[in-house]
Amino acid sequence: MEFNAQSQKSTELKKKELHKLVDSIRHELIELQQEVRYASFPVIVLFEGIDGAGKHETCDDLYEWMDPRWLKTRAYDKPTEEDLMHPRYWRFWRDLPADGEISLFLHAWTSLPLFKKTRRILSEDQFQERLIGINNFEKTLQQNGALIIKFFFNLNHEQQHQRLVKLSSDDLLAWKINPTDWEQLELYDQYVIASKKLIASSQQPWFMVDGSDEKNRSIQIAKIIIKSIRTRLKHDKETSRKQKTSILKLCPKANRLGAVDLSQKIEKEVYNQKLKELQSEISSLQRIAYKNKIPSIFVFEGWDAAGKGGAIRRLMRALDSRQYEVIPIAAPTKLELSKHYLHRFWTRIPRAGRIAVFDRSWYGRVLVERIESFATQEEWRQAYDEINDFESQFIDYGGIVCKFWLHISPEEQLKRFVDRKHIPHKTWKLSEEDWRNRKKWPEYLNAVEDMFELTSKPVPWQIIPANQKQFARINVLEIISSAYKKRLENYLPKP
Repeated sequence: MEFNAQSQKSTELKKKELHKLVDSIRHELIELQQEVRYASFPVIVLFEGIDGAGKHETCDDLYEWMDPRWLKTRAYDKPTEEDLMHPRYWRFWRDLPADGEISLFLHAWTSLPLFKKTRRILSEDQFQERLIGINNFEKTLQQNGALIIKFFFNLNHEQQHQRLVKLSSDDLLAWKINPTDWEQLELYDQYVIASKKLIASSQQPWFMVDGSDEKNRSIQIAKIIIKSIRTRLKHDKETSRKQKTSILKLCPKANRLGAVDLSQKIEKEVYNQKLKELQSEISSLQRIAYKNKIPSIFVFEGWDAAGKGGAIRRLMRALDSRQYEVIPIAAPTKLELSKHYLHRFWTRIPRAGRIAVFDRSWYGRVLVERIESFATQEEWRQAYDEINDFESQFIDYGGIVCKFWLHISPEEQLKRFVDRKHIPHKTWKLSEEDWRNRKKWPEYLNAVEDMFELTSKPVPWQIIPANQKQFARINVLEIISSAYKKRLENYLPKP
Protein backbone atom coordinates (compact mmCIF):
# COMPACT_ATOMS: atom_id res chain seq x y z
CA MET A 1 0.00 0.00 0.00
CA GLU A 2 2.83 2.34 0.84
CA PHE A 3 4.50 1.47 -2.49
CA ASN A 4 1.31 2.25 -4.41
CA ALA A 5 0.99 5.63 -2.70
CA GLN A 6 4.56 6.48 -3.51
CA SER A 7 4.05 5.40 -7.14
CA GLN A 8 0.92 7.54 -7.46
CA LYS A 9 2.74 10.54 -5.95
CA SER A 10 5.61 10.07 -8.43
CA THR A 11 3.17 9.91 -11.35
CA GLU A 12 1.46 13.11 -10.22
CA LEU A 13 4.83 14.83 -10.00
CA LYS A 14 5.72 13.77 -13.55
CA LYS A 15 2.37 15.08 -14.79
CA LYS A 16 3.03 18.42 -13.10
CA GLU A 17 6.47 18.60 -14.69
CA LEU A 18 4.99 17.74 -18.09
CA HIS A 19 2.27 20.40 -17.77
CA LYS A 20 4.89 22.93 -16.73
CA LEU A 21 7.04 22.06 -19.74
CA VAL A 22 4.08 22.25 -22.13
CA ASP A 23 3.04 25.63 -20.70
CA SER A 24 6.56 26.93 -21.24
CA ILE A 25 6.65 25.62 -24.83
CA ARG A 26 3.22 27.05 -25.56
CA HIS A 27 4.29 30.46 -24.29
CA GLU A 28 7.41 30.39 -26.47
CA LEU A 29 5.50 29.27 -29.57
CA ILE A 30 2.87 32.00 -29.26
CA GLU A 31 5.56 34.58 -28.62
CA LEU A 32 7.49 33.43 -31.68
CA GLN A 33 4.36 33.52 -33.83
CA GLN A 34 4.04 37.22 -33.16
CA GLU A 35 7.70 37.79 -34.03
CA VAL A 36 7.37 35.79 -37.25
CA ARG A 37 4.31 37.81 -38.29
CA TYR A 38 6.56 40.82 -38.76
CA ALA A 39 9.49 38.92 -40.24
CA SER A 40 10.50 38.83 -43.90
CA PHE A 41 10.30 35.06 -44.36
CA PRO A 42 7.70 32.26 -44.29
CA VAL A 43 8.00 29.09 -42.18
CA ILE A 44 7.26 25.77 -43.89
CA VAL A 45 7.00 22.72 -41.62
CA LEU A 46 6.90 19.44 -43.56
CA PHE A 47 5.67 16.20 -41.96
CA GLU A 48 6.54 12.91 -43.66
CA GLY A 49 6.92 9.33 -42.49
CA ILE A 50 5.34 6.03 -41.54
CA ASP A 51 1.53 5.97 -41.46
CA GLY A 52 0.28 5.82 -37.89
CA ALA A 53 3.45 7.39 -36.46
CA GLY A 54 1.66 10.45 -35.09
CA LYS A 55 1.88 13.12 -37.78
CA HIS A 56 -1.76 14.14 -37.40
CA GLU A 57 -1.66 14.01 -33.60
CA THR A 58 1.41 16.27 -33.56
CA CYS A 59 -0.40 18.65 -35.86
CA ASP A 60 -3.31 18.72 -33.40
CA ASP A 61 -0.93 19.44 -30.50
CA LEU A 62 0.67 22.34 -32.34
CA TYR A 63 -2.75 23.83 -33.03
CA GLU A 64 -3.59 23.52 -29.35
CA TRP A 65 -0.34 25.15 -28.25
CA MET A 66 -0.20 27.92 -30.86
CA ASP A 67 -2.57 30.68 -31.92
CA PRO A 68 -4.61 29.00 -34.71
CA ARG A 69 -5.24 32.36 -36.39
CA TRP A 70 -1.61 32.47 -37.48
CA LEU A 71 -1.18 28.80 -38.35
CA LYS A 72 -2.31 26.97 -41.49
CA THR A 73 -2.37 23.29 -42.39
CA ARG A 74 -2.03 22.10 -45.97
CA ALA A 75 -2.83 18.40 -46.38
CA TYR A 76 -3.01 16.63 -49.73
CA ASP A 77 -4.76 13.57 -51.07
CA LYS A 78 -4.31 12.09 -54.53
CA PRO A 79 -4.02 14.81 -57.21
CA THR A 80 -7.42 16.10 -58.29
CA GLU A 81 -8.46 16.47 -61.93
CA GLU A 82 -7.55 20.17 -61.69
CA ASP A 83 -4.13 19.30 -60.23
CA LEU A 84 -3.47 16.92 -63.12
CA MET A 85 -4.24 19.72 -65.58
CA HIS A 86 -1.11 21.56 -64.37
CA PRO A 87 2.59 20.73 -63.79
CA ARG A 88 3.39 18.64 -60.73
CA TYR A 89 4.35 21.40 -58.27
CA TRP A 90 1.52 23.78 -59.18
CA ARG A 91 -0.71 22.72 -56.29
CA PHE A 92 2.09 23.27 -53.77
CA TRP A 93 3.11 26.66 -55.17
CA ARG A 94 -0.54 27.72 -54.92
CA ASP A 95 -0.55 26.99 -51.16
CA LEU A 96 2.83 28.38 -50.13
CA PRO A 97 2.74 30.74 -47.12
CA ALA A 98 3.58 34.42 -47.44
CA ASP A 99 6.27 36.16 -45.41
CA GLY A 100 5.27 36.15 -41.75
CA GLU A 101 3.12 33.00 -42.02
CA ILE A 102 3.65 29.49 -40.63
CA SER A 103 2.22 26.50 -42.50
CA LEU A 104 2.23 22.78 -41.72
CA PHE A 105 2.38 20.53 -44.81
CA LEU A 106 1.19 16.91 -44.63
CA HIS A 107 1.26 14.35 -47.46
CA ALA A 108 2.91 17.01 -49.63
CA TRP A 109 5.62 16.96 -52.33
CA THR A 110 7.61 14.05 -50.83
CA SER A 111 4.67 11.72 -50.22
CA LEU A 112 3.48 10.81 -53.72
CA PRO A 113 6.94 9.84 -54.99
CA LEU A 114 7.39 7.58 -51.93
CA PHE A 115 3.92 6.09 -52.45
CA LYS A 116 4.60 5.37 -56.13
CA LYS A 117 8.11 4.05 -55.60
CA THR A 118 6.95 1.69 -52.84
CA ARG A 119 4.32 0.26 -55.21
CA ARG A 120 6.76 0.08 -58.14
CA ILE A 121 4.75 2.61 -60.15
CA LEU A 122 7.99 4.58 -60.53
CA SER A 123 11.19 3.03 -61.85
CA GLU A 124 14.46 3.74 -60.07
CA ASP A 125 15.41 6.35 -62.69
CA GLN A 126 12.01 8.03 -62.42
CA PHE A 127 12.27 8.08 -58.64
CA GLN A 128 15.72 9.68 -58.83
CA GLU A 129 14.28 12.35 -61.15
CA ARG A 130 11.57 13.06 -58.56
CA LEU A 131 14.20 13.39 -55.82
CA ILE A 132 16.08 15.94 -57.96
CA GLY A 133 12.80 17.81 -58.49
CA ILE A 134 12.14 17.88 -54.73
CA ASN A 135 15.60 19.32 -54.06
CA ASN A 136 15.18 21.96 -56.78
CA PHE A 137 11.78 22.96 -55.40
CA GLU A 138 13.03 23.29 -51.83
CA LYS A 139 16.21 25.05 -52.94
CA THR A 140 14.15 27.63 -54.83
CA LEU A 141 12.03 28.31 -51.75
CA GLN A 142 15.00 28.47 -49.40
CA GLN A 143 16.99 30.80 -51.66
CA ASN A 144 14.10 33.23 -51.61
CA GLY A 145 14.15 33.19 -47.81
CA ALA A 146 11.77 30.43 -46.71
CA LEU A 147 12.62 28.58 -43.50
CA ILE A 148 11.94 24.89 -44.20
CA ILE A 149 11.81 22.47 -41.25
CA LYS A 150 11.34 18.80 -42.19
CA PHE A 151 10.34 15.98 -39.85
CA PHE A 152 10.32 12.27 -40.67
CA PHE A 153 8.16 10.16 -38.30
CA ASN A 154 9.52 6.67 -37.82
CA LEU A 155 8.10 3.40 -36.45
CA ASN A 156 9.36 -0.14 -36.80
CA HIS A 157 7.11 -2.71 -38.47
CA GLU A 158 5.70 -4.13 -35.23
CA GLN A 159 5.06 -0.67 -33.78
CA GLN A 160 3.22 0.37 -36.93
CA HIS A 161 1.04 -2.75 -36.77
CA GLN A 162 0.19 -2.13 -33.11
CA ARG A 163 -0.58 1.50 -33.81
CA LEU A 164 -2.96 0.69 -36.68
CA VAL A 165 -4.72 -1.98 -34.63
CA LYS A 166 -5.13 0.44 -31.71
CA LEU A 167 -6.57 3.20 -33.90
CA SER A 168 -8.90 0.94 -35.86
CA SER A 169 -10.34 -0.59 -32.65
CA ASP A 170 -11.28 2.84 -31.26
CA ASP A 171 -14.61 4.06 -32.66
CA LEU A 172 -13.56 7.68 -32.15
CA LEU A 173 -10.23 7.27 -33.94
CA ALA A 174 -10.93 4.61 -36.57
CA TRP A 175 -11.61 7.31 -39.19
CA LYS A 176 -7.89 8.05 -39.23
CA ILE A 177 -7.17 4.67 -40.81
CA ASN A 178 -7.75 3.97 -44.48
CA PRO A 179 -6.97 0.98 -46.73
CA THR A 180 -3.68 2.47 -47.94
CA ASP A 181 -2.39 2.45 -44.34
CA TRP A 182 -2.78 -1.33 -44.16
CA GLU A 183 -1.29 -1.60 -47.64
CA GLN A 184 1.75 0.36 -46.50
CA LEU A 185 2.15 -2.02 -43.58
CA GLU A 186 2.45 -4.89 -46.08
CA LEU A 187 5.00 -2.86 -48.06
CA TYR A 188 6.91 -1.65 -45.01
CA ASP A 189 10.37 -2.80 -46.17
CA GLN A 190 9.99 -1.22 -49.62
CA TYR A 191 8.82 2.04 -48.02
CA VAL A 192 11.82 2.13 -45.70
CA ILE A 193 14.24 1.62 -48.61
CA ALA A 194 12.62 4.44 -50.60
CA SER A 195 12.54 6.71 -47.53
CA LYS A 196 16.24 6.20 -46.86
CA LYS A 197 17.00 7.28 -50.43
CA LEU A 198 14.78 10.35 -50.00
CA ILE A 199 16.53 11.34 -46.77
CA ALA A 200 20.04 10.64 -48.11
CA SER A 201 19.45 12.71 -51.25
CA SER A 202 17.95 15.70 -49.47
CA GLN A 203 19.86 18.98 -49.44
CA GLN A 204 17.56 20.20 -46.66
CA PRO A 205 18.17 18.27 -43.38
CA TRP A 206 15.50 15.97 -41.96
CA PHE A 207 14.78 15.71 -38.23
CA MET A 208 14.00 12.11 -37.29
CA VAL A 209 11.04 11.61 -34.93
CA ASP A 210 10.39 8.54 -32.79
CA GLY A 211 6.73 7.97 -33.58
CA SER A 212 6.35 5.46 -30.74
CA ASP A 213 7.09 8.12 -28.09
CA GLU A 214 3.56 9.51 -27.91
CA LYS A 215 4.21 11.65 -24.81
CA ASN A 216 7.33 13.39 -26.01
CA ARG A 217 7.31 13.51 -29.83
CA SER A 218 5.23 16.70 -30.07
CA ILE A 219 7.36 18.35 -27.38
CA GLN A 220 10.58 17.47 -29.19
CA ILE A 221 9.19 18.75 -32.49
CA ALA A 222 8.02 21.99 -30.87
CA LYS A 223 11.49 22.51 -29.38
CA ILE A 224 13.10 22.06 -32.82
CA ILE A 225 10.63 24.51 -34.39
CA ILE A 226 11.37 27.05 -31.65
CA LYS A 227 15.13 26.67 -32.01
CA SER A 228 14.99 26.86 -35.82
CA ILE A 229 12.87 30.02 -35.84
CA ARG A 230 14.93 31.72 -33.13
CA THR A 231 18.13 30.96 -35.03
CA ARG A 232 16.66 32.40 -38.20
CA LEU A 233 15.36 35.54 -36.50
CA LYS A 234 18.77 36.13 -34.94
CA HIS A 235 20.49 35.63 -38.31
CA ASP A 236 18.16 38.09 -40.03
CA LYS A 237 18.86 40.73 -37.42
CA GLU A 238 22.59 40.37 -37.91
CA THR A 239 22.59 40.26 -41.72
CA SER A 240 19.87 41.96 -43.75
CA ARG A 241 18.76 39.65 -46.57
CA LYS A 242 17.30 42.63 -48.44
CA GLN A 243 20.50 44.69 -48.35
CA LYS A 244 21.12 46.45 -51.69
CA THR A 245 24.24 45.55 -53.60
CA SER A 246 25.93 46.99 -56.63
CA ILE A 247 25.27 45.55 -60.07
CA LEU A 248 27.79 42.91 -61.08
CA LYS A 249 28.43 42.54 -64.80
CA LEU A 250 28.38 38.94 -65.95
CA CYS A 251 30.36 39.62 -69.14
CA PRO A 252 28.03 38.17 -71.82
CA LYS A 253 29.77 35.95 -74.35
CA ALA A 254 27.74 37.12 -77.36
CA ASN A 255 26.36 40.41 -78.65
CA ARG A 256 23.06 39.00 -79.89
CA LEU A 257 21.18 42.28 -80.13
CA GLY A 258 24.05 43.97 -81.96
CA ALA A 259 23.86 41.29 -84.67
CA VAL A 260 20.17 41.85 -85.39
CA ASP A 261 19.31 43.41 -88.76
CA LEU A 262 16.72 46.03 -87.84
CA SER A 263 16.23 47.17 -91.42
CA GLN A 264 14.10 44.15 -92.31
CA LYS A 265 10.65 45.05 -93.65
CA ILE A 266 7.64 43.55 -95.35
CA GLU A 267 5.44 45.06 -98.03
CA LYS A 268 1.89 45.99 -97.02
CA GLU A 269 0.19 43.63 -99.50
CA VAL A 270 2.41 40.72 -98.49
CA TYR A 271 1.83 41.53 -94.82
CA ASN A 272 -1.96 41.48 -95.15
CA GLN A 273 -1.91 38.18 -97.02
CA LYS A 274 0.53 36.48 -94.63
CA LEU A 275 -1.34 37.79 -91.60
CA LYS A 276 -4.58 36.12 -92.73
CA GLU A 277 -2.83 32.87 -93.60
CA LEU A 278 -0.94 32.62 -90.33
CA GLN A 279 -3.93 33.54 -88.18
CA SER A 280 -5.99 30.86 -89.92
CA GLU A 281 -3.20 28.30 -89.49
CA ILE A 282 -2.68 29.08 -85.80
CA SER A 283 -6.44 28.96 -85.21
CA SER A 284 -6.56 25.37 -86.52
CA LEU A 285 -3.44 24.31 -84.62
CA GLN A 286 -4.70 25.80 -81.36
CA ARG A 287 -7.93 23.78 -81.59
CA ILE A 288 -5.88 20.59 -82.00
CA ALA A 289 -3.75 21.54 -78.98
CA TYR A 290 -6.88 22.18 -76.93
CA LYS A 291 -8.41 18.86 -77.94
CA ASN A 292 -5.24 17.04 -76.87
CA LYS A 293 -4.85 19.02 -73.63
CA ILE A 294 -1.55 20.64 -74.58
CA PRO A 295 -1.09 24.03 -72.82
CA SER A 296 0.90 26.97 -74.17
CA ILE A 297 2.74 29.96 -72.72
CA PHE A 298 3.76 32.89 -74.92
CA VAL A 299 6.09 35.41 -73.28
CA PHE A 300 6.51 38.92 -74.69
CA GLU A 301 9.44 41.00 -73.51
CA GLY A 302 11.25 43.88 -75.20
CA TRP A 303 12.07 47.55 -75.16
CA ASP A 304 9.38 50.06 -74.23
CA ALA A 305 7.33 50.94 -77.36
CA ALA A 306 8.73 47.91 -79.24
CA GLY A 307 5.24 46.79 -80.29
CA LYS A 308 4.46 43.99 -77.85
CA GLY A 309 0.80 44.98 -77.54
CA GLY A 310 0.28 45.09 -81.31
CA ALA A 311 1.87 41.66 -81.77
CA ILE A 312 -0.30 40.21 -78.98
CA ARG A 313 -3.49 41.64 -80.54
CA ARG A 314 -2.73 40.01 -83.90
CA LEU A 315 -2.14 36.71 -82.12
CA MET A 316 -5.41 37.00 -80.18
CA ARG A 317 -7.41 37.30 -83.40
CA ALA A 318 -6.24 33.81 -84.29
CA LEU A 319 -7.29 32.21 -81.02
CA ASP A 320 -10.53 31.11 -79.38
CA SER A 321 -11.14 33.76 -76.71
CA ARG A 322 -12.56 31.10 -74.39
CA GLN A 323 -9.22 29.32 -74.26
CA TYR A 324 -6.67 32.06 -73.58
CA GLU A 325 -5.80 34.73 -71.05
CA VAL A 326 -3.62 37.79 -71.61
CA ILE A 327 -1.72 38.54 -68.41
CA PRO A 328 -0.16 42.01 -68.17
CA ILE A 329 2.56 42.10 -65.54
CA ALA A 330 3.07 45.28 -63.57
CA ALA A 331 4.88 46.00 -60.30
CA PRO A 332 4.04 43.32 -57.70
CA THR A 333 1.40 44.10 -55.09
CA LYS A 334 2.14 44.11 -51.37
CA LEU A 335 0.71 40.57 -51.09
CA GLU A 336 2.78 39.36 -54.05
CA LEU A 337 5.92 40.84 -52.51
CA SER A 338 5.28 38.76 -49.39
CA LYS A 339 5.56 35.54 -51.42
CA HIS A 340 8.22 34.03 -53.65
CA TYR A 341 8.51 36.14 -56.81
CA LEU A 342 7.59 33.10 -58.96
CA HIS A 343 4.39 32.51 -56.98
CA ARG A 344 2.28 34.93 -59.03
CA PHE A 345 3.43 33.20 -62.22
CA TRP A 346 3.02 29.62 -61.00
CA THR A 347 -0.56 30.42 -60.02
CA ARG A 348 -1.28 31.79 -63.53
CA ILE A 349 0.05 28.78 -65.44
CA PRO A 350 -2.62 27.69 -67.95
CA ARG A 351 -4.41 24.42 -67.37
CA ALA A 352 -4.07 21.66 -69.97
CA GLY A 353 -5.20 22.82 -73.42
CA ARG A 354 -5.32 26.53 -72.49
CA ILE A 355 -3.05 29.45 -73.38
CA ALA A 356 -1.44 32.15 -71.24
CA VAL A 357 0.05 35.20 -72.94
CA PHE A 358 2.37 37.17 -70.66
CA ASP A 359 2.92 40.84 -71.49
CA ARG A 360 6.10 41.14 -69.41
CA SER A 361 6.90 38.20 -67.17
CA TRP A 362 9.11 36.56 -64.55
CA TYR A 363 12.09 38.00 -66.43
CA GLY A 364 11.48 41.23 -64.57
CA ARG A 365 13.56 39.61 -61.83
CA VAL A 366 16.72 39.76 -63.97
CA LEU A 367 15.85 43.01 -65.75
CA VAL A 368 14.04 45.82 -63.93
CA GLU A 369 14.54 44.32 -60.45
CA ARG A 370 18.23 43.94 -61.18
CA ILE A 371 18.70 47.42 -62.68
CA GLU A 372 16.63 49.23 -60.04
CA SER A 373 18.10 47.19 -57.14
CA PHE A 374 14.68 45.87 -56.14
CA ALA A 375 16.42 42.50 -55.83
CA THR A 376 19.82 41.94 -54.30
CA GLN A 377 22.70 40.74 -56.46
CA GLU A 378 22.40 37.29 -54.88
CA GLU A 379 18.66 37.16 -55.57
CA TRP A 380 18.73 38.10 -59.25
CA ARG A 381 21.77 35.94 -59.98
CA GLN A 382 20.17 32.82 -58.51
CA ALA A 383 16.97 33.64 -60.46
CA TYR A 384 18.47 32.38 -63.74
CA ASP A 385 18.51 28.77 -62.51
CA GLU A 386 15.10 29.17 -60.85
CA ILE A 387 13.58 30.45 -64.09
CA ASN A 388 15.13 27.63 -66.12
CA ASP A 389 13.70 25.09 -63.69
CA PHE A 390 10.28 26.77 -63.81
CA GLU A 391 10.15 26.62 -67.61
CA SER A 392 11.59 23.09 -67.70
CA GLN A 393 8.77 21.82 -65.50
CA PHE A 394 6.18 23.24 -67.90
CA ILE A 395 7.99 21.72 -70.90
CA ASP A 396 8.30 18.35 -69.12
CA TYR A 397 4.56 18.46 -68.44
CA GLY A 398 4.08 18.66 -72.21
CA GLY A 399 3.50 22.36 -72.67
CA ILE A 400 4.65 24.77 -75.38
CA VAL A 401 6.71 27.85 -74.46
CA CYS A 402 7.71 30.65 -76.84
CA LYS A 403 9.74 33.61 -75.58
CA PHE A 404 10.00 36.79 -77.66
CA TRP A 405 12.27 39.80 -77.27
CA LEU A 406 11.03 42.61 -79.52
CA HIS A 407 14.10 44.62 -80.46
CA ILE A 408 14.18 48.19 -81.77
CA SER A 409 16.91 50.80 -82.07
CA PRO A 410 17.17 53.70 -79.60
CA GLU A 411 16.36 56.05 -82.48
CA GLU A 412 13.17 54.19 -83.35
CA GLN A 413 12.14 54.14 -79.70
CA LEU A 414 12.56 57.93 -79.44
CA LYS A 415 10.46 58.39 -82.58
CA ARG A 416 7.66 56.27 -81.12
CA PHE A 417 7.79 58.09 -77.79
CA VAL A 418 7.38 61.42 -79.58
CA ASP A 419 4.56 60.05 -81.76
CA ARG A 420 2.69 58.85 -78.68
CA LYS A 421 2.54 62.40 -77.37
CA HIS A 422 0.45 63.43 -80.36
CA ILE A 423 -1.85 60.41 -80.75
CA PRO A 424 -4.79 60.74 -78.30
CA HIS A 425 -5.45 56.99 -77.92
CA LYS A 426 -1.75 56.29 -77.25
CA THR A 427 -0.76 59.09 -74.87
CA TRP A 428 -1.61 56.91 -71.87
CA LYS A 429 1.14 54.48 -72.91
CA LEU A 430 3.90 57.02 -72.32
CA SER A 431 5.05 57.64 -68.76
CA GLU A 432 7.93 59.20 -66.88
CA GLU A 433 9.15 55.68 -66.17
CA ASP A 434 9.57 55.07 -69.92
CA TRP A 435 11.86 58.10 -70.22
CA ARG A 436 13.77 57.03 -67.11
CA ASN A 437 14.25 53.51 -68.48
CA ARG A 438 15.49 54.97 -71.75
CA LYS A 439 18.31 56.73 -69.93
CA LYS A 440 19.40 53.33 -68.59
CA TRP A 441 19.54 51.69 -72.03
CA PRO A 442 23.19 50.52 -71.60
CA GLU A 443 22.45 48.83 -68.24
CA TYR A 444 19.38 47.13 -69.68
CA LEU A 445 21.35 46.07 -72.75
CA ASN A 446 23.90 44.33 -70.52
CA ALA A 447 21.17 42.67 -68.46
CA VAL A 448 19.30 41.49 -71.58
CA GLU A 449 22.44 39.90 -73.02
CA ASP A 450 23.01 38.09 -69.70
CA MET A 451 19.40 36.91 -69.83
CA PHE A 452 19.87 35.49 -73.34
CA GLU A 453 23.10 33.78 -72.31
CA LEU A 454 21.75 32.18 -69.14
CA THR A 455 18.08 31.39 -69.88
CA SER A 456 18.03 30.04 -73.44
CA LYS A 457 17.77 26.45 -72.25
CA PRO A 458 15.45 24.62 -72.40
CA VAL A 459 13.50 27.39 -74.18
CA PRO A 460 15.46 29.50 -76.69
CA TRP A 461 14.86 33.24 -76.94
CA GLN A 462 13.40 34.52 -80.20
CA ILE A 463 14.84 37.97 -80.96
CA ILE A 464 12.37 39.80 -83.19
CA PRO A 465 13.56 42.73 -85.36
CA ALA A 466 10.78 45.23 -84.63
CA ASN A 467 11.74 48.55 -86.20
CA GLN A 468 8.90 47.78 -88.61
CA LYS A 469 5.90 46.59 -86.60
CA GLN A 470 4.38 44.59 -89.46
CA PHE A 471 7.55 42.55 -89.95
CA ALA A 472 7.70 41.81 -86.20
CA ARG A 473 4.08 40.65 -86.07
CA ILE A 474 4.53 38.22 -88.97
CA ASN A 475 7.78 36.92 -87.44
CA VAL A 476 6.05 36.25 -84.11
CA LEU A 477 3.14 34.41 -85.74
CA GLU A 478 5.47 32.29 -87.89
CA ILE A 479 7.43 31.19 -84.82
CA ILE A 480 4.25 30.31 -82.91
CA SER A 481 2.90 28.36 -85.88
CA SER A 482 6.19 26.42 -86.14
CA ALA A 483 6.18 25.69 -82.40
CA TYR A 484 2.65 24.31 -82.62
CA LYS A 485 3.51 22.13 -85.63
CA LYS A 486 6.57 20.72 -83.90
CA ARG A 487 4.72 19.88 -80.68
CA LEU A 488 1.63 18.57 -82.49
CA GLU A 489 3.55 16.46 -84.98
CA ASN A 490 1.94 13.22 -83.75
CA TYR A 491 -1.56 14.72 -83.78
CA LEU A 492 -1.60 16.30 -87.25
CA PRO A 493 -2.99 14.52 -90.31
CA LYS A 494 -0.33 12.81 -92.39
CA PRO A 495 0.25 14.43 -95.83
